[in-house]
Amino acid sequence: MVRKALVAMESYRLAQYAVPISCYICGGDNNYDVELCRHCSAPMALSHQANTQGIEPGMIAVLGTAAAGKTVYLGMLLDMLTRRNNRVQVLARGAFSITLQQRTMAALAASAFPDKTPNEPDRWNWVHCQAKLPSHKRPIELIMPDMAGEAILEEVDHPHSYPAINSFLKKCAGVLLLVDTERIEDGSQEQNYFMMKLITYLSEQSQKKKRGKCTRPMAIVFSKADQCDPCFANPDRYARDRTPNLWQQIGERFSTVGFFASSVTGACSQRLDHGSKINVPLRIEPRGIVEPFEWLIRKV
Repeated sequence: MVRKALVAMESYRLAQYAVPISCYICGGDNNYDVELCRHCSAPMALSHQANTQGIEPGMIAVLGTAAAGKTVYLGMLLDMLTRRNNRVQVLARGAFSITLQQRTMAALAASAFPDKTPNEPDRWNWVHCQAKLPSHKRPIELIMPDMAGEAILEEVDHPHSYPAINSFLKKCAGVLLLVDTERIEDGSQEQNYFMMKLITYLSEQSQKKKRGKCTRPMAIVFSKADQCDPCFANPDRYARDRTPNLWQQIGERFSTVGFFASSVTGACSQRLDHGSKINVPLRIEPRGIVEPFEWLIRKV
């Protein structure tokens, strides 16, 4: 017995797939209904927002080594700026832009630091926000991802190993570079070497277009500075005295540079967990969080 049935062809779906959507970060083509770019794993929501609202957000990179405090700094910065204040105010665009702030504040409220950012780009938190300055009539659209420090170092050592980082750093208008003050005070040279590599990498990207110093503004932020009063008193002198390589490299290659000190906690302790020491924040007393960001977006 043969049964008859009517099946809708829904050929309009084929037409939708025939028109690709470009990723806002790397420019690669994707189908209209994918969540992440198949080339760089950036969220396609950034492209949809840019297309539907007719805007082209600027990009700010937050860079540093693993455990330099990028996630805590960025989460605290967003939490402070989303509250009403007279200097800078930030409005999140898209629910995904609030996840980083939410996880950071939840961890600090539980007397812990947020988990380390995974190296896989599809697990990074991306922030798309609108920044309002009292002196500007129009708000500024910004994209700021929380990228893993180990992935940044891998891209610097082996360019194009992380397409998302490579494309983002080519397009970003300004850089917040976090330097771990705690490790500098411990006598470690790791921070110096990483910063020299990163500054060379960024300057060479710009020098492909023109000669001379790079005009992209860069804010050098000494993170975890709560235990170092000289750093808070004069960040420029601290950079010149304690990180001479960084001071010389950045002076030779970049024309717009600002030095800042910041901290999120007032005091920290340590506890043992399966034989390893884990830092525990005792008091949340943010200092110097907003100033580097405010300086940077005024220069961009």
